[in-house]
Amino acid sequence: MNYWLVKSEPDVYSFDRLTADGKTRWDGVRNYQARNNLRAMKTGDFCLFYHSNIGLEIVGIARVLKEHYPDPTAEKGDWSAVDLGPVKPLKRPVPLAEIKAHPALQQFGLVRNPRLSVMPATFDEFSTLLALGETKL
Repeated sequence: MNYWLVKSEPDVYSFDRLTADGKTRWDGVRNYQARNNLRAMKTGDFCLFYHSNIGLEIVGIARVLKEHYPDPTAEKGDWSAVDLGPVKPLKRPVPLAEIKAHPALQQFGLVRNPRLSVMPATFDEFSTLLALGETKL
């Protein structure tokens, strides 16, 4: 099993909307590293759902429902999408400032490369973030 973080602006697509929709196609990624991360996702992998731009916090847990396939929104190029479904919201959102200040998260992608929209997380990072969010799977 792998662990990931996906980012979305909450005024564009929030975790609450994912919960209401029940699943979504995660598309529109136009960065090669993020695309490669989508392609590495496997069905059942967990994703931390991060609200970017507004909020700047991890707010929930999602799960990969369908592995990568061609992104139907791409007009040209070799881009991928995956399907995600909600697992649960965090009991307490974990703000970016807290993530950056935590000693165990200094190598986490959100700290080291915050512009990337889809990034891997280690089991230890994922577990630490769930603990900070006062949430268990």
